[in-house]
Amino acid sequence: QVQLVESGGGLVQAGGSLRLSCAASGAIFGITVMAWYRQAPGKQRELVASITREGTTKYTESVKDRFTISRDNTKNTVYLQMNGLKPEDTAVYYCNVIRLGSYNYWGQGTQVTVSS
Repeated sequence: QVQLVESGGGLVQAGGSLRLSCAASGAIFGITVMAWYRQAPGKQRELVASITREGTTKYTESVKDRFTISRDNTKNTVYLQMNGLKPEDTAVYYCNVIRLGSYNYWGQGTQVTVSS
């Protein structure tokens, strides 16, 4: 099993910044992709950004040029730097990792609220 502990959410005004962190522990061998998802009230969970162990990144279109995903493999931690936050970024943000190609693990979620 992999345990994921997220931190860094909160309330921020539009245009502000937050940095989310997610530390993995437990059976961390074989973790490949680390990612951030989000789910707004009444909406489906969506992929925000992902990063491979080698550092290849992907972003959903709405956050490109505002959010940056990174990871520290020595600390088994993934980060999401969010700049230029907008009210529509308000959601619960979830950390996700894929291990050995098929095992999915989720964090407990952290609330991000952007006020206008």
